[in-house]
Parts: sequence; C-alpha cells; structure tokens
Amino acid sequence: MAQLNTARPLIVGPDVPISPYPIKMKGEVVRGFGRGSKELGTPTANLPEEATEALCKDIETGIYFGWSQVGNDPTVYPMVMSLGWNPYYKNEKRSAEVHIMHTFPEDFYGVELRVVVLGYIRPEKDYSSLDALINDINIDIQVANNSLARPAYTEYKKDQLFGISG
Repeated sequence: MAQLNTARPLIVGPDVPISPYPIKMKGEVVRGFGRGSKELGTPTANLPEEATEALCKDIETGIYFGWSQVGNDPTVYPMVMSLGWNPYYKNEKRSAEVHIMHTFPEDFYGVELRVVVLGYIRPEKDYSSLDALINDINIDIQVANNSLARPAYTEYKKDQLFGISG
C-alpha cells in the first residue's frame, strides 16, 4: 500500500461514543453522481434525499465513521460517510454517501442500507486537486478502521438495527 501523506490523527473521538452518537438511519440506496468508483476508487452507496436532510438536522456536514449493513447480508461492515455538499465537486444539494469498506460483486441500488454513525472524522473541505481529495479519503478510511477497532465501538456491530444479537 502506498504511504499516505498525513499530518492528522489516525484515531478520533473518545474511547466510548458520546452524544449525539449513535445515530441510526436506513434508506434505500439511490443513484448518486457516479464519481465514487470511477474517479475516486471508493464506491459509495447513496442514501435518499429525505434521509440526508433528516441527518443534517442533527449533525453538521463532514466525514463520519460507523457500521453498515446492506439488504439481507447478515455481515456488518465498517463505513465512512461523507455528509454534505462535496465542495470539490460544487454540489448544489447535500448528499449522504456511504463508502462501505468491503468489495461487493455488484451494485445494490434499491436495496435497504442500514447505518449506525458513531463518530466525526473531519469537516468537509475543498481540494486543490483530485489526488489531494483521494489522499484524504484514504486517510479517512484508515481513521475509521482504527477508531472502530476500540471495544465500545465494536459492540455496535451487534446493534438491533442490524438484527444481530449476542
């Protein structure tokens, strides 16, 4: 793996999620802008506009981490979510784009996505280049994995939203 250019912490948040977390949400995966896989190398599952707007009432725009589950798949995967305007792309409406840290064999538009948001990584920002954006996304993924590895965060893989117990 290429060396990431980072000057920021590779773990964020307290050892236990605190208010307003956890934030639980679900929605049918909708088509996004088509940039995640093609331009950024990080495919995203986009939540519907209603879910995005509801989430924006509770938390500020930025990059978040947590757990996710797709459709009938019993597995709960780590995720990073971009919530906001995506300043680099100058979006005119906010979006909630979830990058699930797993490679799926195919798209799953129209399937229910369940998400438990457990923490905040960083604010949205504009970038001078696509490479700088991609570098930050890769750091965000590393931060999410490190932050989720703590026991109090790992427990949320069993959240009732995911229909898993034990």
